[in-house]
Amino acid sequence: MQFTKASLRCFFSFNRAIIRRQSFQIRRLYCTNEINRAQSAKRNRPMVTIFEQIIKREIPADIVYEDEKCLAFKDVNPQAPTHLLLIPKKRIPMISDAVDSDQELLGYLMLIARRLANERLQKGYRLVINNGPDGCQSVYHLHIHILGGRQLGWPPG
Repeated sequence: MQFTKASLRCFFSFNRAIIRRQSFQIRRLYCTNEINRAQSAKRNRPMVTIFEQIIKREIPADIVYEDEKCLAFKDVNPQAPTHLLLIPKKRIPMISDAVDSDQELLGYLMLIARRLANERLQKGYRLVINNGPDGCQSVYHLHIHILGGRQLGWPPG
């Protein structure tokens, strides 16, 4: 059987559309699961978070950076080819709970996030902080998502 350029172009165009649709459905499914996780997450101060367990080395993580103030590791459910999480060692449940005395630490985290991103993502990146259930925060320990390695969409929500 011989294929013309037009029939091949049509075939590949159709397959790209199917792949795009499946990709969208997968993203929507992930988003729904992430929203459900955020809506059901508990903001209990006494409860130890998964991030505190990573800091204490009670559970494993692929750590890419650490100093006395913060720690960065690869996200186990990456949403981009590069997806790191940067967390302060001091527990701040969410950005809206930060107080004026956290100013230096918050600025420091932004500078470390910039450094980690610039080392890995020369074409650009996105920094994200989720806050509360509607912000899709599922772990109540402040963290900065460092995302990149592909063209990111806009608007993000």
